[in-house]
Amino acid sequence: MLSTKDRTYTFSEQIRAFLASNFYIADPDSLESDTSLLDQGIVDSTGVLEVIGFIEETFGITVEDSELLPENLDSIQGIARYVMRKRN
Repeated sequence: MLSTKDRTYTFSEQIRAFLASNFYIADPDSLESDTSLLDQGIVDSTGVLEVIGFIEETFGITVEDSELLPENLDSIQGIARYVMRKRN
């Protein structure tokens, strides 16, 4: 069984791959895990809906309206941590 750190890394890589294939990122490998996706213009308000759909479909969780917060959805690291909390 994977450790929490390993699962977070795996989730982060899945999230990075999704973002790279669905949004314009000049160099996906150079995108820091804690970079704000909104501030960098990678994801806009419509893109957030795509990210939510990805999270729900890929990780089998439901994103509640009360969870639509920047700390949950504005960075690769934030999304990975959010998924970890919801899956435990």
